Amino acid sequence: MADDRKLYLGPKLRVLRRELGLNQTRMAEELGVSPSYLNHLERNQRPLTAQMLLRLANVYDIDIRDFVASTQEGAASALGEILSDALVRDIGVARDEVLEVAENYPGVSEAIGRFYRALSDLRRLPEQVAASPGGAAPLHAPIDWLRETIARAGNHFAELDAAAETLAGEFGDDPSALQAGIRARLKERHGMAVQIVREDVLAGTLRHYDMHRRRLLLSERLASSGRLFAVAYQLCAQEMADAIAAQVARAGPPDEDSRRLAGIALTNYAAAALIMPYDRFAKAAEQSRHDLPLLRARFGVSMEQLAHRLTSLGRTGARGVPFFMAKLDRAGILSKRFDGEAWPFARLGGTCPRWDAHGGQAPDAVGAQLIETMDGRRFVSLTVGLPREGGARGRSVIALGCEAKHGARIVHADGIDLEKGAATEVGPTCHLCERRGCPDRALPPVTRALDLHGYERTVAPFPFRRV
Repeated sequence: MADDRKLYLGPKLRVLRRELGLNQTRMAEELGVSPSYLNHLERNQRPLTAQMLLRLANVYDIDIRDFVASTQEGAASALGEILSDALVRDIGVARDEVLEVAENYPGVSEAIGRFYRALSDLRRLPEQVAASPGGAAPLHAPIDWLRETIARAGNHFAELDAAAETLAGEFGDDPSALQAGIRARLKERHGMAVQIVREDVLAGTLRHYDMHRRRLLLSERLASSGRLFAVAYQLCAQEMADAIAAQVARAGPPDEDSRRLAGIALTNYAAAALIMPYDRFAKAAEQSRHDLPLLRARFGVSMEQLAHRLTSLGRTGARGVPFFMAKLDRAGILSKRFDGEAWPFARLGGTCPRWDAHGGQAPDAVGAQLIETMDGRRFVSLTVGLPREGGARGRSVIALGCEAKHGARIVHADGIDLEKGAATEVGPTCHLCERRGCPDRALPPVTRALDLHGYERTVAPFPFRRV
């Protein structure tokens, strides 16, 4: 190993075991250890030794570098954001203490995160109650719960991927042939017809399933990629219902809204896996060096569907580039986010205005940017404009990104000197960023006191003290 730090990778080990469909006793036998020792490893009560890492690599054909890749930077960043809250900011917890807790006590970090999210919910409760007709509101928003659940799974659900890949083998590879095959199967096996209807018939809805007449009605506004995804969604809802329900049950949704939202999200996941089967899609992505327009055309998908799929390539032994993804509107508000292994911005706030994702981008045109965070890490960011849909006035942007060390695998990064080239310096988000000379700053950092003088004006707004 590169240093003498002890590696506590219990959560990763547990995820690996579940992906392989093994219980602790079976995995312990295959690794030549006792079940109690494996249990200690999974609960972070024992560090993972170099010898055990080599056994894991040999027995299960995993990439040690991917497996050991630190996930604690993200945890440390989130914990630092929490400890910058006005309630505890005066304590002044040092960064090395935050890193120590995140690295050596991940369970404590997760517990603090859950308490803080509950506190945030309580702070919003008066507004939610006032806006709720019944005078009550859930303490944990279903969308927040779903985002956390997907993040814990690394946006990869091995069982759904495998089932969808098997189902995809019964159809042709060409998108038009795939859509025709799915429509025929819906009709023959499930008695469902698919019908394209005028926009005024659906009154603002793009897809509607008529349960009484067993018809899937698709708006004429829906692009071919949307129609393909709609029929794939309907087929997965029928033929993968048990697998999806089991996955939802394991996630333990706290309420009915969360359960329904998880069911929809995982059916969407299965539909994407049916259209872009794991092995074929992952190979196409690597061979094309992640040429986004080419992959979009080959699989007949939209840029947003493509970006979602690229974040989900976490199969053991065949992992893809660990992309993060975000969808932003023209106001810079995040409506979707998948953190990947290294999200460079704040997890509990906004993003940096210096990130090109906030700028306008022509539909399907790919823009590349090299960015550098305050701790010197470099990232390749790809931004793609989305066409307006459903009468929306604003145009959204999809942003994909990864650490610069993966840049050689991405054709859109060609021409960028990933190691020594000029990079745009970004911060986590304005209220947490301590870059003093940033002219794009919108807010002062909560971690520093303002340093205001009537006799001078700096280029950067909100000057603040260094200490």
